[in-house]
Amino acid sequence: MEVRKEILSFKTKGECDIIDITGYLDEILSRENVESGILTVFIPGSTAAVTTIEYENGLIKDVKDLFDVIVPRGKDYFHNLTWGDGNGYSHIRAALLGPSLTVPFFNRKLTLGTWQQVVVIDFDNRPRNRKVIIQILGE
Repeated sequence: MEVRKEILSFKTKGECDIIDITGYLDEILSRENVESGILTVFIPGSTAAVTTIEYENGLIKDVKDLFDVIVPRGKDYFHNLTWGDGNGYSHIRAALLGPSLTVPFFNRKLTLGTWQQVVVIDFDNRPRNRKVIIQILGE
């Protein structure tokens, strides 16, 4: 069993910026000498999350609209009183989805559905430099 690690770095726009990282994950698997196993994606920080969606404009808008309804920006959050940074809603949104995702792979291919992509969602209230840790466990 081998363990491999990669780090993906990129800039985000914040405010529910949704970034498709599936192509990058596919590229990593294609060059690794691991045929099958699991790939874990983890984003450090408490204002971003990782999940899967069908990455198309309509659904991207629907996801953003959903979070505006269930965790609105303009509400008074106790976190904002503590830190004064105005991003309490960002922390709650990220906590709902979580910071990691694990996907099995076979023959160096992720076992995602036809319309399923792996995405990072940056919920913070400002642009950020993000790092995503990718760990591959397989043989």
